Amino acid sequence: MLKEERFRFILDRLVHDQKVYLAGLSTLLNVSEDTVRRDIKELAEQGLLKSVRGGAVPHSPGPHHFKDRILHDTEQKQIIAKKALDFLKDGQVVIFDGGTSAVLVAQLLPKDMHLTVVTNSFPVATLLEEHEHVEVLFAGGRLLKNSFVTIGNDTIQFLKKFRADICLLGICSIHAELGVTGPDFEESEVKRVMIESSKEIIALATVEKLETAEAYYVCPTDRLSVIITDQPAEDESFKVYTELGIKMA
Repeated sequence: MLKEERFRFILDRLVHDQKVYLAGLSTLLNVSEDTVRRDIKELAEQGLLKSVRGGAVPHSPGPHHFKDRILHDTEQKQIIAKKALDFLKDGQVVIFDGGTSAVLVAQLLPKDMHLTVVTNSFPVATLLEEHEHVEVLFAGGRLLKNSFVTIGNDTIQFLKKFRADICLLGICSIHAELGVTGPDFEESEVKRVMIESSKEIIALATVEKLETAEAYYVCPTDRLSVIITDQPAEDESFKVYTELGIKMA
């Protein structure tokens, strides 16, 4: 089998199974595990998958720059944002990260809702500037230009001062085994502190983000309290998450 044919086979299996293993591919392709490992390495370098120990998983689809992400899957994110509103109550302290779904939640907040919002997101802070009943506490730091959020030690030290009721966490990638991951090291560090500073973690993710992985670890999957997607909570494919004790919404 030609290398290009092996590549196509590996990518097709990944779409179907959401994870591929070196040993299994070696048997199916009738080549050595070293050959499969080299194939996966080359596909990873092309950005077509994420190489992990013993195999590969899909990359998170979609763009990474905020200006592009805010226009991507807008209908699905509106569904997610409306569902998220059901978890917010007057008097709560809520951490909003810089995900585009979290931005839409801020946009949809009822005008009579009383919240304290802690955020490192310029778009979230801007949207809530004129909200009469929302107090906004903004985490200063260094600007991550492609995400319009602050990062770095100043941001982290500020977030450590809180014990929020809820963290609304925009998700780049979730995998039941590999956890929550992201494409930027410093932004992933900030997300970790947001999680540590919150009682309940509500992940906001379109279904295409599930069972994918990126380079930088954020937290184990079972640290999430709720995963809100754009699909019905009863979807059979969510069983892998409900078995971890996570509520699907």
